[in-house]
Amino acid sequence: MQTTADVERMSARAREISVVEKEKLATATPRSRALFERARTSMPLGVASSFQAADPYPIYLERGEGAYVFDVDAIRRIDYHNGFGSMAVGHAHPKIVEAIEKAARNGTHFAVTTETTVLFAEELCRRYRLERVRLTNSGTEATMDAIRVARGATERDLICKIIGSYHGHHDAVMFSVTPATGDANPSEGDLLPPASRGIPKGMGEWTTAVPYNDLGAVERLFAARGDELACFIIEPVMMNIGIILPKPGYLEGLRELCTRYGVILIFDEVKCGATIAAGGAGERFGVQPDLACFAKSVAGGTPGGAFGGKAELMDQIGSGIAQQGTYNGNPLVAAAGLAALTEVLTPDAYLHFKHLGGRLADGCQRAISEFGIPAHVIDLGCKGCVSYRSEPLVDYSSFLETNADLFDASWSWLINRGIFMTPGAEEQWTLSVQHEDAEIDRYVEVYGEFCAALA
Repeated sequence: MQTTADVERMSARAREISVVEKEKLATATPRSRALFERARTSMPLGVASSFQAADPYPIYLERGEGAYVFDVDAIRRIDYHNGFGSMAVGHAHPKIVEAIEKAARNGTHFAVTTETTVLFAEELCRRYRLERVRLTNSGTEATMDAIRVARGATERDLICKIIGSYHGHHDAVMFSVTPATGDANPSEGDLLPPASRGIPKGMGEWTTAVPYNDLGAVERLFAARGDELACFIIEPVMMNIGIILPKPGYLEGLRELCTRYGVILIFDEVKCGATIAAGGAGERFGVQPDLACFAKSVAGGTPGGAFGGKAELMDQIGSGIAQQGTYNGNPLVAAAGLAALTEVLTPDAYLHFKHLGGRLADGCQRAISEFGIPAHVIDLGCKGCVSYRSEPLVDYSSFLETNADLFDASWSWLINRGIFMTPGAEEQWTLSVQHEDAEIDRYVEVYGEFCAALA
């Protein structure tokens, strides 16, 4: 049993490792540093999205090949970042390249629906048991549009989300994303401040939030305000603070409550839809939402997304509910997405993910146990993570108890030894169909060395 003093000593050691490893990284990546200095004169933070920023500067990539990425300093690393979970197909997969090349030769954009777009929509409906689907260009658009459909169909304005969850950067869902310790009691639907300036204060009137995995809080909220609620939007597996699995009966309970109160249940499957099972959360947990949102890996590495569900809801689009976009169903995206879902992310791919994910998680857990690291591992096949807290996470409050020092040290250690990972403790690894045992074993080897150094 670790004492507080043990944990403090390990945190101090982690901070020492971080200093040394970040100095090594800076020495090894002068071209990334130079490109950062150049890029920040034209882009805030020197990046195209704030999620890409890093301290002291981001690593800029040049190309990807299979399970590997190459940065502008010509350093090759095994990719476990995979575009924040967008690249389950891996880099430059021949089937995806072929589909995109064919689409490009036939014309990159028309703002008119093509046969490939129809085929892609049909596959999304089949795979995720949707009666209707509409295509978007991102996960943010998918959740934004699904919420609008829910509000329009119910003629209610209030939405409910999970404390600490992220559903894109549109105003309605930017509340209670990263609440601070000690804020108001979250169990009764208290709303915490928006995650950005520029969001009107009055927007908070139309959003409320409850903790993940707490059916009692949902039931109390619904009993008090159920007739005001248009929808309950949730990641069925919470994936923006590591990985938090739903407790047994939790999703089933949400389904029953939403049905009882006439609240539209929306699953945000942007991260988990193409990764945790071929049919996403609906397949893995056996709970079907009214609407579901997808992006990232469903589009084969291109900028695409989708949302869909019951026909009685979706068919109100065009009959009083607006949903449009010049690039929706773009032929390049549709071709890549169709190839990804029908030719690459096949049933065999998910067996491959199960094998690789288990091998990776078991290897990391052995090192954690051997060296007494306060951490636990979650394995969901294509997705997984190490969270630096001994007990599994259950909600955002438990995430606040993770040890950020240990994660920072692990990230620096891994990247200096050929492992490319997401830059924040709230993220996780994504495997690709092009990873093999050799790439998994290298991760386990490097991670074991880190645990030994930490201990």
